[in-house]
Amino acid sequence: MSAFEHPLRRINIAPVLIGLAAMSIAIEVILQGADLSLWGTSQWRSLAYQNGGFWIGLLHNWRPNYAYQPYLMFATYGFLHGGLAHLVVNMLTLVGLGVPIVARIGSARFLLLYGLSTVGGAAGFALLSNSVQPMVGASGALFGLAGAIAAWEYVDRFTAKMQLWPVLRTIVWLIGLNLILWWAMDGRLAWETHLGGFISGWIVAFIIDPRSRPYGDESDS
Repeated sequence: MSAFEHPLRRINIAPVLIGLAAMSIAIEVILQGADLSLWGTSQWRSLAYQNGGFWIGLLHNWRPNYAYQPYLMFATYGFLHGGLAHLVVNMLTLVGLGVPIVARIGSARFLLLYGLSTVGGAAGFALLSNSVQPMVGASGALFGLAGAIAAWEYVDRFTAKMQLWPVLRTIVWLIGLNLILWWAMDGRLAWETHLGGFISGWIVAFIIDPRSRPYGDESDS
């Protein structure tokens, strides 16, 4: 186990993680209330997706709903979700991956990593998908966090002359997870976003924190 993993021994959810989660949760609560006719109208979710989701057509000949929508959607899609289940899974993943990353690089660089992974996820979707449906969710950024962890694990192990198999195992597991989800969701999984986010996170990790971290005395896993 690397020194990178040690912060998990002291679970301390940083304010930056709480803030990011709170934004997505607040939006979904508002949309859920509208879906249940507690306030607003049932059209709020549709309007949110229309104006905040990622639409590939807007990069071509579709007319945007407002100025700069084709640019802002590279970020806004990451705060919208397809329902409570989608939100809960993503927010739990955000905390699980975010805690050790913030402990390693701090809040400012974490936000940079998260933001660039969000954009990278959207870019992957734009380049590899031909979907006419909107893409929403924080998974692009989350796979970016996973890519960063894998990158740091790689450089830590390589520097310490340890086996690199655990890194490859993580990548294989993520590929398998995407295949299972793609099958379970009848091909409606935005795997392109996951791939774009992962690659972006891997690259950004080497830029913002290229130093290897020492390993402790724990046995290799």
